[in-house]
Amino acid sequence: MFEGTDSAVVVAVPAAEGAVSAHRARFDPAAVWGVPAHVTVLYPFVPPAELDEDVLRTLADAVHTVPRFRADWNATGWFDEDVLWLAPDPAEPFRALTKAVFRAFPDYPPYDGEFQDLMPHLTVARDGTPAELRAVERQVREHLPISMLVTEVQLMCGSDAPHSWRTIRDIPLSA
Repeated sequence: MFEGTDSAVVVAVPAAEGAVSAHRARFDPAAVWGVPAHVTVLYPFVPPAELDEDVLRTLADAVHTVPRFRADWNATGWFDEDVLWLAPDPAEPFRALTKAVFRAFPDYPPYDGEFQDLMPHLTVARDGTPAELRAVERQVREHLPISMLVTEVQLMCGSDAPHSWRTIRDIPLSA
């Protein structure tokens, strides 16, 4: 039904673009693919060819179990010294979104079940030397805090081809 090899459910964070877009363009392949600054809710998700009205309805029902919320990004975090990210506060509503969507689609565990503890985050940089990433961290910190009202998630599809990811549907949280 939709183009691409992969799909994902994300919370786009346009409020962060000014702080992170140049760094993501250089140090995060997902930015080159066309994925905006975001917090992942569930990836990988249902293959694009299998996204039909039933899947979209089930996804909307799951997302709608979580009320809209305000999130702030006040701090940076690290996965080892390889990945620099921004930490959302509060993190729990993002976890609630992931749990709700995964409960509705149990065949699609977050990150293929690779991680035990899911830490909601906005990836800033992951392909660079530790020194480059520390410099990015200093620059990004100058733009904190970032704040926004989270009112919806995006269902996106694409591949690892440049500029291939597109938002297929915006799905609202409950009021």
